[in-house]
Formats: sequence, C-alpha cells, structure tokens
Amino acid sequence: MDFLDGNYTLVTWLAFPTCPELQIVLFFLFLTLYSMILMGNIGLMMLIRVDLHLQTPMYFFLSNLSFVDFCYSSVIIPKMLANFLSQNKSISYHSCALQFYFFCTFADTESFILAAMAYDRYVAICNPLLYTAVMSRGICIWLIVLSYFGGNMSSPVHTSFAFILKYCDKNVINHFFCDLPPLLKLSCTDTSLNEWLLSTYGSSVEIICFIVIIISYFYILLSVLKIRSSSRRKKTFSTCASHLTSMAIYQGTLLFIYSRPSYLYSPNTDKIISVFYTTIIPVLNPLIYSLRNKDVKDAAKKVLEPKINSS
Repeated sequence: MDFLDGNYTLVTWLAFPTCPELQIVLFFLFLTLYSMILMGNIGLMMLIRVDLHLQTPMYFFLSNLSFVDFCYSSVIIPKMLANFLSQNKSISYHSCALQFYFFCTFADTESFILAAMAYDRYVAICNPLLYTAVMSRGICIWLIVLSYFGGNMSSPVHTSFAFILKYCDKNVINHFFCDLPPLLKLSCTDTSLNEWLLSTYGSSVEIICFIVIIISYFYILLSVLKIRSSSRRKKTFSTCASHLTSMAIYQGTLLFIYSRPSYLYSPNTDKIISVFYTTIIPVLNPLIYSLRNKDVKDAAKKVLEPKINSS
C-alpha cells in the first residue's frame, strides 16, 4: 500500500509491558515527569523574564533551552500518555509526519542552543574582559535565530524523504513515537538514501555541536585549573561539570540512536534510550541549570517569599 493512501494508519507499540495494571502505573509515572517538565521549564522561562538580574546572555540562552525542552517533549509525551489509557494506539500518517517533523526540528534546535551555551561559558570564563563585547545582545539574538534556523534545516529533508516511501502491508511502529529508524523498517522499498541522509547529514549536526561543546569545555577546564582559590575552583568546576553532564547525555544518546548503521538498530534498546532525551533530559535541565545556580535561586526566593508571607 502506498503510504499516501488516506486510509493508511499506523499503530505505535509502547516500549513498556502491555499489562493493563502496569500501564496505569506507567501512565502516572510519565504524567508526573511531564508535569515536572511543564512546571520546571515554564517556571524557569517566567522567572528569567521577570527578574532584571537574569537579563544576561547565559539566561537568555537558558530561557530558549527551556522553551525547546517544553516543545519537543510536548510533541511526544501527550500521545504516549493517551496510548497508556487507550486500546486504540493508532496514529494517522499526517499526524505521524507532523510528530516526526517537529521532534526533529526541536531536537536539532536544542543541540545548537547547547553549543551556543557552551561557547557563552567559554567566553565568560576564559575571556571575561571581552565577554560584554563578544556576547552582545545582537550576537546572542543571531545565535538563537541560527539555532532555530539550523533546527529547521534537516527536518524537512528527513520528513519528505521518509514519507514518499511505500509502506506496503506493515503498519506497526515498534516505538512509542514516530521516529525515523523504526519507520524505515516498515518500508517495502529501498531506504538506503534515507539511511545515508540520517547517518551523514542528520548526525553531522549532532557531531558538529558535540565538537563545539567538547572544545569549549576543554578550554574551560584549563582555565578552571588555573584558578588559585580552591573554593572558587571547586564551585566553578562543579557548575561546569553538571552542565557538561547534561549536554553529554543528550548529545550522546542522539548520536547513539542516529549515527549507527541500520543493521545495528535494536528496537527495544532504542526505545529505552529514547526515554532519556524525550523525558529525562527535559526534567533534569531546569534542575541542573537552576538548583546549582545562586542567581536563579535568589530570584525564585524574591518571587515566592512575598506570596508565602501573604498567605
């Protein structure tokens, strides 16, 4: 059957047990995680917007990171939650195409923003005297614009090439959302071009961003080691280490999923790994970038204390 046939629908398989009792438990687990994503990222965006002390390049990038985390998790998790409670786990090909398109867009945008944040920290720590000039508001806006533009470059390519394939009789996606590797497994036509685009053009985005991040933090580490004050060195290293850990998990899982040859594709393993960058990272980012940051904690206290005292 041609995939563009309007009667064609897809069915998503969950990465979890099909036992109804377990699905209810998992529904509430992921509902809790999604609620944390919404509260953490929207709360952080609002806090950065209202507090004048947070109107700096670092928090400008962080606000956009929170927005992207909120967007790409919202592309996937609500449908997954609905699947936990529904016997009908089907998704139309139009909805599948849109889900993959927006997921790809926001995932790549996040990679570019993480690279921009790493460069911002490099300038702030390694060249503090030039920080204001190098990271001017105009430069920051251009970096964000380029991040969103870069995120929109690969998604039309992958989506258009994936959804002109023929998908004969198979219509069950062995995944909990419309991702490219499991979609290609359903096609009854040659997918070598799609696989080549995924492993070269697609993964090159992640590789370039990962290299920028690693180089930036390498020079940051060298600068931190030169700090004479042990307490200041420990504080700076602790903050940078938490940022780098978050970036490494996100970039590492994406590279693992999308840069491998197709014969190494493992549905069950990939579904579990996908939970990290679709759910866990959007939960962790607000915690990592706020709880370990004195400015954010002070701003939150200023907002929350009057409300607590008034009550």
